[in-house]
Amino acid sequence: MPKENSSYRWFVVVVFFFFMLLHQTDKLMIGSLQVQISDDFQLNNKQWGLINSGALIVATVLYPIWGYLYDRFSRSKLLSLASFIWGSTTWLNAVVRSFGGFLVTRASTGIDDSSYPGLYTLVADYFGPTLRGKIYGILQLAQPLGYLMGMILALMVAPMIGGAALIFFFVREMPRGKAEPEFENMAEMQTFKFSWAEAKEIFKKKTMWFVFLQGFAGVFPWNVITYFFFAYLERERGYDAEGILFTMAPVILILAAGYFVGGAAGDFAFKRTNKGRILVSSAGVLLGALFLFLAVNSPIEAKNQFFVFMCLTAIFMPLSSANVVATVYDVTVPEVRSTAQASEYFVENAGAAFAPILTGFIADAYDLKTAILLICTAAWLLCFFFYLGALFTIDKDSGDLRAQMAERAKAM
Repeated sequence: MPKENSSYRWFVVVVFFFFMLLHQTDKLMIGSLQVQISDDFQLNNKQWGLINSGALIVATVLYPIWGYLYDRFSRSKLLSLASFIWGSTTWLNAVVRSFGGFLVTRASTGIDDSSYPGLYTLVADYFGPTLRGKIYGILQLAQPLGYLMGMILALMVAPMIGGAALIFFFVREMPRGKAEPEFENMAEMQTFKFSWAEAKEIFKKKTMWFVFLQGFAGVFPWNVITYFFFAYLERERGYDAEGILFTMAPVILILAAGYFVGGAAGDFAFKRTNKGRILVSSAGVLLGALFLFLAVNSPIEAKNQFFVFMCLTAIFMPLSSANVVATVYDVTVPEVRSTAQASEYFVENAGAAFAPILTGFIADAYDLKTAILLICTAAWLLCFFFYLGALFTIDKDSGDLRAQMAERAKAM
């Protein structure tokens, strides 16, 4: 890769990191405001779950559309459009004063939530397969840091609009597949265009089916924790605002580190075996489920014990995140990767969209502890078994992609 691009690609990472940081702050800060919003609108857990499921359902419906558009047109320009939409819908959500208006405008914020496939695939064309896990880990640091910022910052709209302009004018499009090892040092390369035939091949790869299955189950815990954990700490464990901050801030910082550690560990293992990313991911979900179970079952008065187990949960929870994204690109051709990623997110959200509603029903019938424990541990154990299945398919699917890329390189 030319020297100019070598430095410029890190500029792109920085721009996308801050885009994701502000986006995640806006998206996730509602979780820390559950008690206040519920009191203002007199909401029960079911209604609270409905508000959060609305945005997830909208995002789910739009994932295939965004994925197709990203594979057909300029990803950088579409990302700037998504950023503009995000700022606009967030402003509307902030100014409404009725429950109905809040429900509708909150749902509209899901329009831009399905924009990440274009971001990730554009980054994939700047960085090769052995670096992608670490880069995605760096970018996904924005998720827990945004969660933390959402605890302490007021809603900001102006930086979102500025982000749209920054991406539009300064982030350049890259040829799809540019960073694949088979095309390294090529001055010119063929332009790969979206193909329905290649899009259909996504669903013929067995590894992708296991990725879809783990995605369906794996996002349940994240949505449960995001939208209900603060209320659980306050209402059922008796934490005040200061106690929540001093408990969750270190946990979230550890969680943030886990994204990069997971991506780096996945890259390290991937260099030695195609199964590497899957092995790291399976260890993460299994140990995450174990330590969350121990944390939630800690006695109310044992705050230090609860804190230690939550810190251990935070280490392992995010290990699979960057590796799942990288695995999708390890088995799919460049011109349909946005579609592949969007399809994976569609399946994820198809299940996760109903996680807040399901949690609300269980919490109203029993309590938040039961809802969190039941959904999170069951979902992560399912993910563990789905990852085991992927261990038997990843070698063939990854090998098929590398052979296909080699054939294309020879034909140039």
